[in-house]
Amino acid sequence: MSYKTVLVHLDTSVRAHPRLEAALQLAKRFDAHVIGLFAIFEPDARAFNIMAGTAEYYEQHAATRREQRGAIERLFHAELKRAGVSGQWIEAQERANDAVARFARCADLVVVSQDDPADPESYVGDRFPETVILGSGRPVLLLPYTGFFPSIGKHPMIAWDGGREATRAVHDALPFLKTAERVSIVSVDTARGDARADRIPGADIATCIARHDVKAEVVSADAASEADAGEILLSRAADLGADLVVMGGYGHARWQELVLGGATRTFLASMTVPVLMSH
Repeated sequence: MSYKTVLVHLDTSVRAHPRLEAALQLAKRFDAHVIGLFAIFEPDARAFNIMAGTAEYYEQHAATRREQRGAIERLFHAELKRAGVSGQWIEAQERANDAVARFARCADLVVVSQDDPADPESYVGDRFPETVILGSGRPVLLLPYTGFFPSIGKHPMIAWDGGREATRAVHDALPFLKTAERVSIVSVDTARGDARADRIPGADIATCIARHDVKAEVVSADAASEADAGEILLSRAADLGADLVVMGGYGHARWQELVLGGATRTFLASMTVPVLMSH
């Protein structure tokens, strides 16, 4: 398999351009088509009609949004041409959380960004990255809101726990793994009590991907039961010099609330390198 359709979320935030650059970089590597999906937070116009004198403000707001949309669309087409990549522009007509998850289902890889607390324009909906991960059914490449990443996937680190989400992520990441210069598998033992003493954690998935011509090193990362697996994995990624973390995205919906696993929550808040998550 390979990535032949890459969907990138675009908005009016400062990270939109780096996100597009990352998507184009991947499209060139995998000979993929790029879909630029423009989706932003749009306040309900009715909210502006509650107070007298706000109609004019809303019109100014809408005009600014149109100018911003036009600017990012022109950038998108210019960057496509420069990169020599095929693509299409789509403007969402619904909430970003719904639109990105829906359009993502017909893509091979989805590129979005971590929430940036310092940039109001990065807000497109409550818990946007989590919603896309849990609702799209596709591998999601999350980019940190700080830093630039001229190459992604030369040294992926697989965060392995033997779970369903983790194995889905590994197989979704095979295009990265097969073209990587180095692959590391890190298994964190947080005293689950289900590990077998006669097995090396991570050796089984290493054998599996070896049949796809992926040679991986298995690295242990033992942890006390009270340790946060996400923090341990972040530390190991830094120690190993990994430029991509591959991991399962754990979580479920409960009464209109997204409940995330501990490691997933830690990475969404504190990632320092791109992360490929699958649910």
